[in-house]
Parts: sequence; C-alpha cells; structure tokens
Amino acid sequence: MKRRKFIQNASLSGIGLVAGATAASCAENPKNTETGMPVEKTKGLPVVIATWNVHNATAKAWEVLQEGRSALDAVEAGCKVEEANADGQSVGIGGLPDRDGNVTLDACIMDSEGNYGSVVYLQNIKHPISVARKVMEETPHVILAGAGARQFALESGFKAEDLLTEKSRQAWEKWKETSQYKPIINIENHDTIGMLAIDKNGDIAGGCTTSGLAYKMAGRVGDSPIIGAGLFVDNEVGGATATGLGEEVLKTVGSFLIVELMRQGKSPQQACEEAIRRIVAKNKNIDNFQVGYIAVNKKGESGYYSLQDGFWVTKYQDGKNNNSPSDFYNKKS
Repeated sequence: MKRRKFIQNASLSGIGLVAGATAASCAENPKNTETGMPVEKTKGLPVVIATWNVHNATAKAWEVLQEGRSALDAVEAGCKVEEANADGQSVGIGGLPDRDGNVTLDACIMDSEGNYGSVVYLQNIKHPISVARKVMEETPHVILAGAGARQFALESGFKAEDLLTEKSRQAWEKWKETSQYKPIINIENHDTIGMLAIDKNGDIAGGCTTSGLAYKMAGRVGDSPIIGAGLFVDNEVGGATATGLGEEVLKTVGSFLIVELMRQGKSPQQACEEAIRRIVAKNKNIDNFQVGYIAVNKKGESGYYSLQDGFWVTKYQDGKNNNSPSDFYNKKS
C-alpha cells in the first residue's frame, strides 16, 4: 500500500510539474484565440523596412508608429516622402517618363485585414499611394486604372499637377537621340519604393509606389501595383515587397511566394533567397536586369536579397535607422 501510494504521489507530482511548465509557457506565449496554439512573442517592434536608401521615408514612418498610429498610416506616410522627392527619378514627382514623355505612376497598399487598393497608369497626381488607399477604403474595387484612376483622385480632392520636372525632361530628350530601350539596373540606387511596417500591436501593412521603367511603352504596368507580385501581406505570417524588373517578379508572383515560404517555416532571409532562385531558374541570361526583395515576419525578423550587386535596404528598428547593402546571387568572378 505504501509503495502504491508513493507511485500515485510521484505521478501526481509529475503531472503538476508538466502542468506548471505548460502554464508558464502559456504565460510567456499567449494562445491564439482561434486555434488554441501558443503564439510566439514578437521582438523588436515596431519596425519599418524599405527598399533602397530612403532614410527620410523610414524616419517618417517610424515617427507615425511612435505616435501610436497604425502600420497602414506609417506606410502611407513613409511612401509619400519619396513620392514628393523631386530629385528621385523613379517615384512620384520627377519620375522618368514613358517613351512619349508622360510620367505614369503605379502604387498599391495592403492592410493587416487583407484589404488591398491599387492604381495603375495614373497621371498628374503626386501621391498614388494615397489614392490607392482611398480605392481600398472608399470604393467596392481594388484596382483603378488610367483616366478612371485620375478622375477618382480628382473627385477625392487630390490636386492635378505636372510631374515631369526639368531634370527628367532633359533626360528624356537625351534618350530620344537613340530611343534605345533597356532596363537600367539600380537606377541611381533609387528604384521602386516598397515599404513594410509592423506597429506596436503586431499588425503588418505594406505599400509599393513607382513611376515604372524609364521610357517604357505607353500603357505598361509592372509588378508594383499587383497584389502578390510587387507586394503581399498576411497578418498571420508576414509581408514582402519587390523592386527591380517587374516583368520577372510578375512571372513568379514573388511577394506571395515569399510569404508562403515563411508560412512553411522559412525565415524572411531564406524566403527572399528562394524567390530570387526561382527567377534565376527561369532565365538563361540574368546579367542585364535586377530584382530585389525585402520581407518581414510576424516576430519582427527581416530579410532581403537581390539578383545583382547594388541593392540597398533601409530599416528602422530598436531606435536605429540604418542602411544596409544586400547580399546577392550573381557573384561574377
């Protein structure tokens, strides 16, 4: 009897230890109310990460987050900084035109609820990222294009203005001397601006804005405003965005791919590298174009990777606003 009682007590003690450990684990990692599974604590939040050297843009997004506002507000505010930067010739005002001399803009934005808004081939409106947000929040649609997008913007209170600066006009006039079209790798280290943010609540949002390829055919649309290609956010997993030659990003639905790879357990860095390898696998000649990806997961971990040398990333996290060169695939000897 004594032996049986000892075994029973030992078993109950073991159960108590396990229960205590489980309770401690749940206290450290709260459970998802829907699945009942422990949720890992987020680290290093809030965070903002963007393509290229855009200190001012990430600083503005960080400022918005410090005010306690949403990741969506931060992304819009950060992207608007670059759209208003006339010296940057790939986003917003001052963007290099198409071959007919028209500055045409694409942008999209996505919130933590999975909502998405986009404008394509928008003219005469400096802040396409804000128009995209209004498409998302105030219309039954997700994409507006061309004259329809412009009309919606004007009706929503946006001001029409000439976006072709003298600097970009002169560059276009110079290009017309040969009219030779080819993608420009790492154009002035300032291509499409993609931005991802996680706010203090752990909610993720993303935005992407561009004037597209310089001297493109009229009507050309790249990956930037297309959900799953230039940008994708899943608030349960993370987000990703792209820069570079949009045609190649579109072919592999790169941003969606990265988020799905993170869902399967890959880190943001591993997912970005795999997305670049998918592009390499489908191209015999990779020397003449660039693609770069950035990604962030729900825990605030980030990654970035590019096809060619020269891609840079700006990240604001833990109170530091830093530029970093990206590792890249095509390491020529």
